[in-house]
Amino acid sequence: MPTRSLLAALFLIFGAAGSQAAEYTIDPTHTYASFEIDHHGFSMQRGQFNQSSGIVEFDPEAKTGRVDIRIAVASLDTGMAKRDEILLGENWFRAKDFPDLLFRSDKLVFTGDKLTAVEGKLAMLGQIRPVHLEVTRFKCGLNLANRKRGCGADALGVLKRSEFGMEQGLPFIGDEVRLRIQVEAYLP
Repeated sequence: MPTRSLLAALFLIFGAAGSQAAEYTIDPTHTYASFEIDHHGFSMQRGQFNQSSGIVEFDPEAKTGRVDIRIAVASLDTGMAKRDEILLGENWFRAKDFPDLLFRSDKLVFTGDKLTAVEGKLAMLGQIRPVHLEVTRFKCGLNLANRKRGCGADALGVLKRSEFGMEQGLPFIGDEVRLRIQVEAYLP
């Protein structure tokens, strides 16, 4: 088959698959929720959660979908074991009582054909609060490395930890927490 015909056939196969609704499984090796918080006005301290799971449903034609993500609190990593131990304890994340952070979308927001935000709810420390995530990058297509169809995104958000009952260290340690999320999800 000539190269042009092969490319045209591949475009039709993969292009058609990309225009249908699909459910993608979160790739935990390429999905991270990280955060930064003011530390006594001296610096922004950062950390991330290294274990996540969930699904992303996406229908580009209908401009609909949903996101369900579970983040293991015990996977917290700030780069310092003693700080992680403190943050996982009774005054902060209470990981023994609340082992997971849960995010579920309510709505995907589009500007034209471009996904620009995800509105949803975050469950943390037994509290459920709305969270708005700005989508700064979004792509669906064939990943040539793993030969699977998938979607990926980068998103940013802000929350106030006190709204979830996490008040330790206020006002010296910031109330506002900036979120940075990278996610990749693939068809099974």
